[in-house]
Amino acid sequence: MLGEYRISGRRAADISASVERAVGAGELRPDQLLPPMRVLAEQLGVNPNTVAAAYRTLRERGVIETAGRRGSRVRSAPATTGRDQIRVDVPEGVRDVAAGNPDPALLPPLAAAFAAAAAEADRAPVLYGEDPVEPELARIARAGLDADGVPDGPLAVVSGALDGVERVLAAHLKPGDTVAVEDPGWGRTLDLVPALGLRTVPVGVDDDGPYAEDVRRALEAGARALIVTDRAQNPTGAAVSATRARALRSVLREHPETLLIEDDHGHGIVDIPLHPLAGVTRHWAFVRSAAKAYGPDLRLALLTGDAVTVDRVRGRQRLGPGWVSRLMQRALVRLWADGAVDTREVAAAYGRRRDALIEALGRRGVAAHGRSGMNVWVPVPDETGAVARLQHAGWAVAPGARFRMSAPPGIRVTVSTLAENGSGSGDGDGDGGEKGNGSEIEMLADAIAAALGPAPAWSYV
Repeated sequence: MLGEYRISGRRAADISASVERAVGAGELRPDQLLPPMRVLAEQLGVNPNTVAAAYRTLRERGVIETAGRRGSRVRSAPATTGRDQIRVDVPEGVRDVAAGNPDPALLPPLAAAFAAAAAEADRAPVLYGEDPVEPELARIARAGLDADGVPDGPLAVVSGALDGVERVLAAHLKPGDTVAVEDPGWGRTLDLVPALGLRTVPVGVDDDGPYAEDVRRALEAGARALIVTDRAQNPTGAAVSATRARALRSVLREHPETLLIEDDHGHGIVDIPLHPLAGVTRHWAFVRSAAKAYGPDLRLALLTGDAVTVDRVRGRQRLGPGWVSRLMQRALVRLWADGAVDTREVAAAYGRRRDALIEALGRRGVAAHGRSGMNVWVPVPDETGAVARLQHAGWAVAPGARFRMSAPPGIRVTVSTLAENGSGSGDGDGDGGEKGNGSEIEMLADAIAAALGPAPAWSYV
């Protein structure tokens, strides 16, 4: 059953650590069966309850799964094999279009906003027991949510979109519950769900968002939660259209107990209207991050939802970090008040680069997708080969394996720092300098087409 590997330990913590180390080292492989609890207890000379506690810990950490009489086995994608390890090291002289970062040139300067926030904190320090949400932040945020059609609900401030997603999942679900997630989808989410001891079920996406029928099948099969990226979906650039939103809301009405989580992390960098799904299920949360428009180090996102969900999130925050720095919240208010980011211009800049690459690839017979945001998804027949050939040609792209479960292979290209005209990016990000005399986007399209060879029209669902 385990080959040559022998689980060790006398305490539950030691037994679970022994299994987790073996999974991380590859000595226990995905889908490999573990011994029945009584058998392992006899081998180790411990009480079966000790092994049961160890297995429970492993389930909660997303390392193993148990299927009744069929026993326990290593998860097919255990949480210890993080997708961040599926990356390409970018050698000197290779242009990095893999990182997924915004264009530094489009981010606002922060010094004045933080200086003003610090001066306000000097006049009125925030002390223990005060409201965790800056009142002016709440006012401006609520006005924006109202304008976008997000249902009314209390507000919380969390440390980024993923923090909000994690807190909402933990507030409602228990280990073993199933979550429907987009495939391809955000790699961090695909790792987070099993790390919480939850199961994932993939839902296909196209340019208009998740397929309603895939969502229906997942919910009918028992999924208790659904995570949807409203706009600038990572990695495909999908954005939920009005027609798709109506279809998804119709499905959700049939399953009102579903926990719905919407991630609007692309707010501030897209010009496509929001079509929220919230309000048709009993429990829901809507998360809006400031990172893409104002800078990844601004670890702040707004979260609204039904009263029970937000109360649970804020209650758990009180037992941990307490609150997200009001100094940071005040700085964001100042950035908003000063109009530090021209949302339309930022969205237009990313749109021009994205559209130019997609059009250039299309002229070379390569299908690509990117309806919104800063990424383009290119389906490929051989993901590993495409990544290697592109790096040899001087371009580092992100392997699609970081973002998918059962979806076909692809590569993600981040267009944020691609030069719209001329040859160099001019972004100062250490990309190895100029790429010649032609358009950078045209040269990248040439390289991708050459890496793929003659290719049919591919679909990423």
